[in-house]
Amino acid sequence: MEKIKVLVVDDSAFMRKLITDFLSEAPNIEVVGIARNGQDAIEKIKELKPHVVTLDIEMPVMNGLEALKRIMEEHPVPVVMLSSTTKEGAENTVLSMQYGAIDFIAKPSGPISLDLHKIKEEIITKVLLASRANLRTFGKSEVKKINPVPFPNYSKIETEEFSSNVHRGQEKKKIVCIGTSTGGPRALQQVLMRLPETIQAPILIVQHMPKGFTKSLATRLDSLCKIHVKEAEDGELLKNGTAYIAPGGFHLKVTKRRNVPAIQIDESPERNGHRPSVDVMFESISTLYDYEKIAVIMTGMGSDGTEGLKHLRQSGYVKAVAESEETAVVFGMPKAAITANLVDDVVPLNKIAEMIMKYVNGQGV
Repeated sequence: MEKIKVLVVDDSAFMRKLITDFLSEAPNIEVVGIARNGQDAIEKIKELKPHVVTLDIEMPVMNGLEALKRIMEEHPVPVVMLSSTTKEGAENTVLSMQYGAIDFIAKPSGPISLDLHKIKEEIITKVLLASRANLRTFGKSEVKKINPVPFPNYSKIETEEFSSNVHRGQEKKKIVCIGTSTGGPRALQQVLMRLPETIQAPILIVQHMPKGFTKSLATRLDSLCKIHVKEAEDGELLKNGTAYIAPGGFHLKVTKRRNVPAIQIDESPERNGHRPSVDVMFESISTLYDYEKIAVIMTGMGSDGTEGLKHLRQSGYVKAVAESEETAVVFGMPKAAITANLVDDVVPLNKIAEMIMKYVNGQGV
């Protein structure tokens, strides 16, 4: 079996040696080269043709972000970013996800982390996962090609009729819930940018991320989208046209306050290694019996969301949408839900917003 060839890029010789030593302990990984900055990395990628690159963000000559853009345009290869947990580090990490990085690893104590051994297993695991990632949908300037969902099928008459049905009590209120993991920040951008600010539903999101990064993700998405995107806060009431992202390290649940759905954030135990957990969010939303639910599962490793979908199915009306294998960076979470026969529609990433709007607007119910 061919070993996974890795190029390690970091301006610190100490960090390069640590990362190289950690990866070399895995029997199926071979570090084929090292680079000290982005420019050096681009040359080494051409020469060594690695399967995966670990790329530091903060480097001289050419930093990680600039290098990543060049790599994805000229020699696309799965990239795992290493970043600091500072505010600027978090913002740059989120930006790197939009530029095409598969995943990221937060250094435990700054650019030169003497305690990097704490995340040795995470480094190995994420490099192995990145080697199996789907890069087929990562084209040049992909981020700039996002257009709003066209709504030719929803005429003004249909929309007014739908609104009047709501007033007559013939239509239940809607809630959208989205779960995603590896490859999720880029996927979320493509979906949320296509949703109109007039969407008649709140949107709850679990993106697997550690503490310190989800606020930057929400801030960036909010700057790009017509809908409002924010990091969820405990106790706030749900509003239509707003997307709430679970804070890293916390579960996102829904409770009722004055008979209105409200956010509940807590640090209850991890579910299958995740906090936030898609299963926990879906199960919580399943208790909203007076709402129709639109559940979406996108790219990610594992099966988070499948058990939660079972609860949603038992709680009344739900439409479930999964991202198709052709566009999912990692087809784990969608595949698990599809295999369990819990999904109504399997569509590529660029059709997910359209499916959400179809069900929110009462089409196909």
